Amino acid sequence: MLFRLATAPFRMAPDRPHSPASGPLILLLLLVASCGIGAIWALISLSGGKQNGWMAVIAALDAIWLLRLCRVRAGPWRAAGAVLATAIAVAFANWSIAAIGMGIPLGLGPWDAFVRLGAGHAWTLIWLANSAQDLAWIGAALVVAAVLGR
Repeated sequence: MLFRLATAPFRMAPDRPHSPASGPLILLLLLVASCGIGAIWALISLSGGKQNGWMAVIAALDAIWLLRLCRVRAGPWRAAGAVLATAIAVAFANWSIAAIGMGIPLGLGPWDAFVRLGAGHAWTLIWLANSAQDLAWIGAALVVAAVLGR
């Protein structure tokens, strides 16, 4: 009897399309993923000493992949979500790079520098640090997010 149970054919559940994730969950996932890719971007930039604007395109592709993974229907909402997630990643990365770049010489840890940096000072540091090439990469990333996100 035991042998018969062990050799019984394995039946899989019928294929059913998975339902898309709910709206608040998708927004939470986009926020976490954007901050995560922004943190990776900041680490790469701080270790190399450059802004690495090309990482914005990676952030856009990551947002698009996440939205498709969550089965968000194609259309303007998915494109808007991809653009928003890319913009959050760009802002988070640039803020982190500016804050940590200023905090290390002052003896502050990354988190202390991140929360103590003022908006006006951060804006000035970000505009001074980003070259025209970095700004072009960021603009291209927003276009990629809008076009491939639909």
